[in-house]
Amino acid sequence: MQYAISILLSGVSLGGQYALIAIGYTMVYGILRLINFAHGDVFMVAGLMMVYLSAALPLAAALPLVLLLTVLLGFLIERAAYKPLRTAPRMSVMISAIGVSYLLQNLATYATGGLPQMYPEIPGLSATVTIAGVSIKWATIVTPFLVVILVVALTQLIHHTKTGMAMRAVAKDFETAQLMGIRLNAVISVTFVIGSFLAGVGSCLYFTNYQSVVPLSGALPGLRAFVAAVFGGIGSIPGAVVGAFIIGLSESIIKGSDWSVFSDAFTFALLIVILVVKPTGLFGEKVTDKV
Repeated sequence: MQYAISILLSGVSLGGQYALIAIGYTMVYGILRLINFAHGDVFMVAGLMMVYLSAALPLAAALPLVLLLTVLLGFLIERAAYKPLRTAPRMSVMISAIGVSYLLQNLATYATGGLPQMYPEIPGLSATVTIAGVSIKWATIVTPFLVVILVVALTQLIHHTKTGMAMRAVAKDFETAQLMGIRLNAVISVTFVIGSFLAGVGSCLYFTNYQSVVPLSGALPGLRAFVAAVFGGIGSIPGAVVGAFIIGLSESIIKGSDWSVFSDAFTFALLIVILVVKPTGLFGEKVTDKV
């Protein structure tokens, strides 16, 4: 029973962390039809910034500063790498996204020398608690609740504000929204800002449990979050969240079994199955391209 509870709590926590990353993927895709391959690396950079800033500042100041700088990084990536290619072929934008990803990884390698950096302990989140005989960190318990709060807040923003209405309009029809006077650049920037903020929060929760940060720390979580977004129906925020929790639970169950070596393979095998059986994902809508 204790083992089952441990696996369940770990899976729900991991799924929540993937959900915060997956929302960034799905929001950007919903508006730009772009897979932002650099998003996982923004998550990694947030972890490294916390390592260095916490060494120079009190944690109470370092944490909000990390979130602010992560948001700024997402904004600068959109303005520098994606905005100039707004009218370019989609392949050009995708190559730019891959380039930004490798740039962030190489800058992180240069800054750290490629050596693992220890993430600081955050009071409250790093403390342990015993539930049904299982010792876990508070971050594991807090994660699903925090994810629900953030997703509800994001849903309210999208459905009950002018900015959210503009985001839905741009996602529905890019050209028509532009003709109606919606400021596309502002809407796209807000989308990247929200996605980067959530990646920063996810980074804090993830590295509290997995305390070693290396330049490739964002690669696998980013890919798993992308799979979760596709699984749930990329472009759908509820789909991304549901897909992330399924991926997180599946990963924890497999890692706790004799088949742990196949945990990564299972994630991508699941992606193949979903694309074959239901290409639009669980909550995705079938889109008909007009000729």
